[in-house]
Amino acid sequence: MALLEIENLVVEFETASGPFRAVNGVSMKVHEGEVLAIVGESGSGKSVSMLAAMGLLPWTAKVTADKLTFNGRDLLAMPASERRKIIGKDIAMIFQEPVASLNPCFTVGFQIEEVLRVHMGLDKAARRKRAIELFQAVGIADPAERLGSYPHQMSGGQCQRVMIAIAIACNPKLLIADEPTTALDVTIQKQILDLLMKLQADHGMGLIMITHNMGVVAETADRVVVQYKGRKMEEADVLTLFENPKSNYTRALLAALPDNATGDRLPTISELFVDDQVEGAAR
Repeated sequence: MALLEIENLVVEFETASGPFRAVNGVSMKVHEGEVLAIVGESGSGKSVSMLAAMGLLPWTAKVTADKLTFNGRDLLAMPASERRKIIGKDIAMIFQEPVASLNPCFTVGFQIEEVLRVHMGLDKAARRKRAIELFQAVGIADPAERLGSYPHQMSGGQCQRVMIAIAIACNPKLLIADEPTTALDVTIQKQILDLLMKLQADHGMGLIMITHNMGVVAETADRVVVQYKGRKMEEADVLTLFENPKSNYTRALLAALPDNATGDRLPTISELFVDDQVEGAAR
């Protein structure tokens, strides 16, 4: 049984000019212990798809699906109170822009301990002990002292580690990492990716990596879903995707990588791919 199973997911937002379909019939599965990468350029609906699965979209979003289950439980039919018990505990997400995702008015220690209080019911002493253990696990120096820091007192890499600590605090079965290395320098990017892969292996979590970095995909993923304009263009294991892509759009993505450049100028995706040439999405 798949850990997360999505069939024909559609997400629409009401606008002044009518409904805008941000996700159009996307289907995918991720299993326990598997790393699934979702790739595509900005605006392809990667983050919206996962936010819809977690129930974190605003009320203006209309979410429908033929199937949206986690561990066999129907997320769409589930009462909001039950869904809140799962989100943050069994399904956790590392959001983009860690500094913006953390509340600037509270210490990072308070923010991680709040997750432990709500989902695990730990007392104050147990929360602090667990928070220190989590900070140590994600490589934050002087963890006991750092619990009293505010987000603006920490670097971008440290804030990303705090976000990871919060996400894994309750030992989730599924971790969703949304552009976890955005705005970080190359050295910190590698540290964060190595940390995520170690945590995934140690805890046997399912991991969904949302990214537009094909290098990250090659290093981390077991399977890959390619999205474009809210549609799923292709799904394959990582080796097949790189060696024998089926979709014109996937071929364009790969051809636009610097390593694949054949001339003095790197081609753009729009030069390599025309939308109406796509014969159909792999649903």
